[in-house]
Amino acid sequence: MEKLTSSLKNMLLSLALISTVVAGLLAFVYVLTKEPIEQAAKQKQENAIREVTPDFNNNPAEEQFEIEISNGDKLAVFPARQDGKPVGIAVETNTQKGFSGEIKIMVGFDMNGMIKNYSVLKHAETPGLGSKMQEWFSDESKPNQNVINRKWNASMKVKKDGGEIDAITAATISSRAFMDALNRAYEVYLKVKETNSETAE
Repeated sequence: MEKLTSSLKNMLLSLALISTVVAGLLAFVYVLTKEPIEQAAKQKQENAIREVTPDFNNNPAEEQFEIEISNGDKLAVFPARQDGKPVGIAVETNTQKGFSGEIKIMVGFDMNGMIKNYSVLKHAETPGLGSKMQEWFSDESKPNQNVINRKWNASMKVKKDGGEIDAITAATISSRAFMDALNRAYEVYLKVKETNSETAE
């Protein structure tokens, strides 16, 4: 077989062929993994909803809707019902104020506005510092850190901002971001409650 001469034309042809093959492989892998990735994300979302709300027997993911908050963002709401009766909501909230960017959290409220639980869905905070938010703010043995089974109020911010919540040690920015995400979720809860009250009248 005759060896191809080294020329710009041959180099470009080789590069084009390699690029085509690589693009084809990437497209194949994307198609192959798209559905499993979507299924895993859906399962993670459903698990988070179940983890943060009172017991329910409806399908909150199928009944989800969005509510616009004061800064124009829209947050997803997942209503939890037991035998048709509302028992709480889960709110998929987020903030861009994290030390390393976006933090996304699922927060659950009962119908009285009590924070039932939360689940951190996504973050890129520093391991061993800001990454502790899942455990730090749910430790019911430490009331100055814990937000679970509490109603949101003006004092639920970190102590450096005049609140009563202990920030994660050496991770004040991450702690402020966490509280910001919770505050956005509570704004949604208030709007849902207001809408339900108007509907009931």
